[in-house]
Amino acid sequence: MTSDERPERSTTRPVRIPRKRSPWVPIVVAVAAVAVGAVILAQVWTEVAWYRELGYGQVWRAEWSAKAVLFVIAGVLAFAAVWASLVVARRARPKISAVQHSVFESYREQIRPIERGATVMVPVLAGLISGLVLASNWRTVVAWRYQVPFGTVDAQFGHDLSFYVFTLPALTLVLDFALAILLVCLALSAFVHLLFGAITTGGRTFAATGVARVQLAVLGSAVMIVIAVKIWVSRFSLVTKLGDTFDGANYADINAVMPARGILAGIGLFVAALFLVVIFRSDWRIPIVGVVLMIVSWLVVGGLYPGIVQKFQVEPNAQELEAPFIQKNIDATQLAFGLNDIETTQYAATTDAKQAALRTDAQTTASIRVLDPHIVSPAFQQLQQNKQYYDFPDELSVDRYTIDGQKADTVIAVRELNLAGLSAENRTWINDHTVFTHGFGVVAAYGNRTNGDGQPTFFEGGIPPTGALGTYEPRIYFGPNLPPYSIVGAPAGTTPWELDYPDDASANGQVNTTYQGVGGPGIGNTFNKLMFWIRFGDEQILFSDRVTPDSQVLYYRDPLARVKKVAPYLMLDANVYPAVVDGRVKWIVDGFTTTDMYPYADHLGIPTTNGPDYEMNYIRNSVKATVDAYDGTVTLYAWDPTDPVLQTWNRVYPGSLHPISEISSQLMSHLRYPEDLFKIQRFELATYHVSDAASFYSGQDFWTNPVDPTVITTALQPPYYLTLQMPGQDAPAFSLTTTFIPGGNSNRNVLTGFLAVDSETGSVAGTPSADYGKLRLLELPRDTTVLGPGQMQNAFNSNTSAQNVLNLLRQGETDVKSGNLLTLPVGGGLLYVQPVYVQSSKGTQFPLLRKVFVAFGDSVGFADTLDGALDQVFGLQVTPTDPGTTAPGTTTPGTTNPGTTNPGTTNPGGATTGPTAAALTALHSALQDAQAAIVDGQTALAAGDFAAYGEAQARLQAALQAAVDAEAIVNAGGAGTSATPAGTVVAPSPGAAG
Repeated sequence: MTSDERPERSTTRPVRIPRKRSPWVPIVVAVAAVAVGAVILAQVWTEVAWYRELGYGQVWRAEWSAKAVLFVIAGVLAFAAVWASLVVARRARPKISAVQHSVFESYREQIRPIERGATVMVPVLAGLISGLVLASNWRTVVAWRYQVPFGTVDAQFGHDLSFYVFTLPALTLVLDFALAILLVCLALSAFVHLLFGAITTGGRTFAATGVARVQLAVLGSAVMIVIAVKIWVSRFSLVTKLGDTFDGANYADINAVMPARGILAGIGLFVAALFLVVIFRSDWRIPIVGVVLMIVSWLVVGGLYPGIVQKFQVEPNAQELEAPFIQKNIDATQLAFGLNDIETTQYAATTDAKQAALRTDAQTTASIRVLDPHIVSPAFQQLQQNKQYYDFPDELSVDRYTIDGQKADTVIAVRELNLAGLSAENRTWINDHTVFTHGFGVVAAYGNRTNGDGQPTFFEGGIPPTGALGTYEPRIYFGPNLPPYSIVGAPAGTTPWELDYPDDASANGQVNTTYQGVGGPGIGNTFNKLMFWIRFGDEQILFSDRVTPDSQVLYYRDPLARVKKVAPYLMLDANVYPAVVDGRVKWIVDGFTTTDMYPYADHLGIPTTNGPDYEMNYIRNSVKATVDAYDGTVTLYAWDPTDPVLQTWNRVYPGSLHPISEISSQLMSHLRYPEDLFKIQRFELATYHVSDAASFYSGQDFWTNPVDPTVITTALQPPYYLTLQMPGQDAPAFSLTTTFIPGGNSNRNVLTGFLAVDSETGSVAGTPSADYGKLRLLELPRDTTVLGPGQMQNAFNSNTSAQNVLNLLRQGETDVKSGNLLTLPVGGGLLYVQPVYVQSSKGTQFPLLRKVFVAFGDSVGFADTLDGALDQVFGLQVTPTDPGTTAPGTTTPGTTNPGTTNPGTTNPGGATTGPTAAALTALHSALQDAQAAIVDGQTALAAGDFAAYGEAQARLQAALQAAVDAEAIVNAGGAGTSATPAGTVVAPSPGAAG
């Protein structure tokens, strides 16, 4: 075939048959989009409805408007910067054919189909990420926007403290954002130039087109300028940094690091100028040399030089050179944690328990709390729970109430709902969310007394509640342990279906009710039903007849959660407690404003149970909040209106705070000093009671808090609420107390200090007591040994006489539990008091107060009652006796009872004979009978057999009386003729304590 006969090549391309797409793909995508949108809409809608119903719509609006504005600003800026960089880089591509044969040809061909889309999508992605990041930091920005000056300047730079707390974090955020965007623009621009041939490399050569050179030079210069500014600004953060010995700037920071950073900032600006030189001289070696200079300078000037100063100048002379900076740290820490106005007393504590030494402290000793809120919860449950669907928290609360004209420390708890107490077949959606909707009433007991059988002495309890607290709304629709949501309310005239409380007089054994408050959003219409169905995932919301046009849904029921939602800037005290105030049950929550940017103050990390961990070096109890247990109303009171941090947030959320003048008299009488704040302060005070820089540097006088000796853990002994009178006080006051022992690696558990804060707010409406919050510290002489809590617990545990009784009580099916070990400054020394409880080891278990330990110096008392134990130690009831005799019931370690030797005393051979031997046998038998009666009584009570319980109690009383009579014979017979351990054994009568 000749060339003329060759067939012509077709110039038409084969027709590509499009692939038939499945019709299900767009349907699935659409359904997924609708589902996601519905979930988002339901979450937003129900949140808005909750805030609006609670009256805090401004909180939601302020937060989300700030997030939206920041998202848009950051997103637009990031999008514009990245988009402009990509557009300029694309247009700078060379038009010569040589680049078509570069190594990037294959990559260009792959990118070409998506080039236009990538030019838009990459900036969009950058904008979304930037917007989300900046919006998540909205608190930093709005706090800077609405900041209020502190009126105090820092000790180094002379700036108002608001610069560090508000401005510096916002400035750092903006610089980080700018640097991140510039680096992204620089990297993307360089990639595009390299991909499309605007940058070429060969061997050691590096060439770029004019546009590429200008763009990269400008971006590189901008990056260096931002880095230089960041380095300069970082000089100010030196005064808020964490240190090894103390926080804040030290000698090397001020004299080496700070000048070095100034130099590095200058070098950064110089390198920025070198980048701009490339625009006019196409020599990239110039900025590269500048960058290398920057890195070397950072290593030498920023790292090596300060290290040399620290090693060879500071460390050999640290105590002198660091002294001014340590003093700044001490002063700032004391001010930031409220430790700058402590009333310190040198307390030469006596250890000699003189007769009638407590006469001047009679009010304090009468108020000693022997009911341990950490132990007696099972007793509340057994005696006041009433039904299986009610419960009490494991740890009860301590407050004070005026009963019959006398103020008394009180252990109080709310009878909350506990759905776990229902059987599985009763756990239906109807029961869980529409029938069992609330708890009922409070239960309160005297803190300084018990009944004759060791049970708490309740002055408020029962269902319906009766007692000394009068009439109040007992229904608990909001509390820490309620179901996630309940649906309440019904049209007028509807037969109630919410269980109110059990009542044997009613036909069906219960009284029902219908919620009459306004505690949650309405759920009556179809749209709201749909939204809450999506939120909670329960389709019954859509179809149940219990969801009526008048129904409300109650959620966010935990008081801590409710307060956190309306005041997100607060750190909350975990110890929320109830109080009966003005005819309502109110949950009281303490809120704190904090920052970790207070210059020179010590930093502290605080783990929390109701939110993220807090890093802080400044704290104020700026807010007292209440949550109504019936309708969930949240009220925030500006407790410290002078706090600049609170003032700032009040400008962010205008109208959310109530003035302290609106606090009623009854509410004021139940406010107290927050426990978490006190824990923070005692931790700091253990170190920062040392106010001299030289002593601080040596660390020889640092303290620590003792480990709780009553539990087998390494947990610190908790602070205790007590009514006591500190030296210098005119009268006893409700206080929060703690102790200190030597710090460091020493295992000596001797007392070095005792701290009490006045927790009495008074009862004047709108005006706290003048002494509220006053910290009083007793410093013990360093040459005096006063046993610490650990040593005192050891003394109690090794007391032979007492342990003989306790060991008898431990036999069989009972356990002995040591209550809180309280410390009180009375009688010129320090008094220890510890209640001892007995409970069954299996079956029905709840503790009964059986004994009380008391110790003063080396003298230990152990008796059925607090008064009895005090008498043993101080001899309050002792009458004059012949020389050489000791009043019954009193022993002192290492001493003898030189009374006459009667028949039956210990003879030289060591055997006990005569009446004393018979009495000891009778005592042992009586104690066994008492133990058996205790077990029988608890078994009968668990079975609901009150006749058997009464019979067991009668046997118990008879056995205890027999034990008392037998011990009297033992004591009269000369049981003290030999040296005995401290403490006197008496029968385990469950008499009243205190």
